[in-house]
Amino acid sequence: MKKSRLLGGLFALCLLVLAGCRKSASPAEYMPKASNPERYNACLDKLTQVVIHDIFSPPVASRIYGYATLAGYEAMAPFNANYESLSGKMKGFSNAAKPEAGQEYCYPIAGAKAFLTVARALTFSANFYDEFEPEFYKQFETDGVPEEVRERSMAYGEAVAKNVLEFAAKDHYKQTRGFKHTVTNEDGTWVPTPPAYMDAAEPKWNNIRCWTMDTCNQFMPPRPYTYSMAKGSPYEKEVMEVYETGKKLTKEQNDIAYFWDDNAFVMNVAGHVMYASKKMTPGGHWLGIAQTVGRQQKLDLMRMAEAYVLTSFALADGFIACWDEKYRSKTVRPETVINKSIDPKWAPFLQTPPFPEYPSGHSTISAAAATVLTQLMGDSIAFTDSTEYKYGHGVRAFKSFNDAANEASVSRLYGGIHYRSALDNGAAMGMKVGQHVLERAKTRKEGVASK
Repeated sequence: MKKSRLLGGLFALCLLVLAGCRKSASPAEYMPKASNPERYNACLDKLTQVVIHDIFSPPVASRIYGYATLAGYEAMAPFNANYESLSGKMKGFSNAAKPEAGQEYCYPIAGAKAFLTVARALTFSANFYDEFEPEFYKQFETDGVPEEVRERSMAYGEAVAKNVLEFAAKDHYKQTRGFKHTVTNEDGTWVPTPPAYMDAAEPKWNNIRCWTMDTCNQFMPPRPYTYSMAKGSPYEKEVMEVYETGKKLTKEQNDIAYFWDDNAFVMNVAGHVMYASKKMTPGGHWLGIAQTVGRQQKLDLMRMAEAYVLTSFALADGFIACWDEKYRSKTVRPETVINKSIDPKWAPFLQTPPFPEYPSGHSTISAAAATVLTQLMGDSIAFTDSTEYKYGHGVRAFKSFNDAANEASVSRLYGGIHYRSALDNGAAMGMKVGQHVLERAKTRKEGVASK
């Protein structure tokens, strides 16, 4: 028995010695696994899950995505020769964090840590990250990334995140909290809508610091039609189009409207009971599309990070430009006008969101995102969008990003919540925003193609 114990002890000691002498994996060995873009995709998916759970409004969600994707991209760019920092390309952003020369890093770890640190700081439900991160980082240990490299990479990612969060703290977001829009009840101006009659969302969003635009009104759209229910006036014609379309929606139009609903907070009424449903924001939907096509095209980690950050900038600047005009024109929603002047029993297919009508937010940000993604991934790229399948919104196929953006835009007419001019002028503004993002936020070094 003693001999058996002695042999067992010697065997265990040998294992420990062998483990201590085992050579750590080299970057050439661990990097192919560590740089799997699906891991970064998982970080985005986790953030989207939290954004939905915490019920952030679409503009606020776009801000969160913007800073998280910026942090992830900035942490990884120094390790990739074809990419350059976005430092100095946005007002007030200067990334002081730099990797230490001569030291080994696993940049996918740094990117994920920077992304998740910012995501955690800008959202509420920390328990989602607490459950996700331990198993997430364990994958890199399994890949063979040495412990000191993992720790160094995590520390560098946190340093980048700190810089980004300092940048975020100066964007005037806190100063816009608590404001309420004053309802005037003048003909043609916005008033709260059924069923919850909620206050107008984010009336001071145009005070948020722009991402790439010089000013919030840099791409101001044409003035909306003057309110007039006189027979044959441009405004009356738009109202009647929404009314007539809503009365005879086809199944396809119903499907399109529901697919692109993306209303973060929908109130459901059943008798005397009212309860809320949480849904994806339009920004989250478009980042999901970027992920879908990026996976389809087998984009590497850096191209995926680039697509996320530039699309996020387009979404964020798109919301700022759109919200600036919404609270300038303060246009009344179709539901209010139709109930007052045409048919008191008419109701839109979709629930009207709580903010002024003009221009369409979906039209603006969809065109902005599609413009960026077309440049990064190509035109006429057919794809199937199942982003919100798990939320019950089905699956739809598109011939291109612009095809999807056009459908997202017209879905708001089918939903009964926007006039035609709000769609067309919003989309035109969004295209300009997207083009500006591509011109201002250069991610590729000179001479390196974006596709």
